[in-house]
Amino acid sequence: MSNNATTVLLCGVGGQGALLAADILARCAMACGQDVKLSEIHGMAQRGGAVTTVVRLGQSVSSMVADHGCADFLVSFETTEALRNIAFLREGGVAIVSDESIKPLPVLTGKLSMPKAPRKQLAACGAQVIPAELLAKQAGSVKAVNVVLLGALSTYLPYPEEVWLETIEARVPAKFKDVNIAAFRSARAWAQEHAAKEE
Repeated sequence: MSNNATTVLLCGVGGQGALLAADILARCAMACGQDVKLSEIHGMAQRGGAVTTVVRLGQSVSSMVADHGCADFLVSFETTEALRNIAFLREGGVAIVSDESIKPLPVLTGKLSMPKAPRKQLAACGAQVIPAELLAKQAGSVKAVNVVLLGALSTYLPYPEEVWLETIEARVPAKFKDVNIAAFRSARAWAQEHAAKEE
């Protein structure tokens, strides 16, 4: 990683664990000696409300600015929020998206409609759509989707796997440690295999 800051935008809906994922990412970067700036959550952090947060990582991070076309990584917990935030991704950036589609509050109230064929739209944007819920279930809990997404993201960042694992162990409740470690490792392996197939 260069001295330039790396910008990671995480988005989803309330209750999916975006805040925990952002915190684990920030702690992992700090454990590797990097400067970190973490934005506050934008949107409604209640269950079902849209949630967006930005983590900036690097040798020196002076600003929290994350305008359209500036994010190096977009990590989305579901497809609708990925499409809504895809404009923030820079050209050549990486989008990692859970293949789940959740109806947000405006759709449930009839104010908006769900996008048509979101996976196709995301594929056309070059997004890496990952079966995050399936991998989380296989690890032992659907609640580990946030750590699944971090596992996929970890293959693009220069932090050693053991630092990720130590950070996860320190941050999640002890009774969920094994599930989250399994979820991280499964997603990391999935992402590495997926990348190898694309080469």
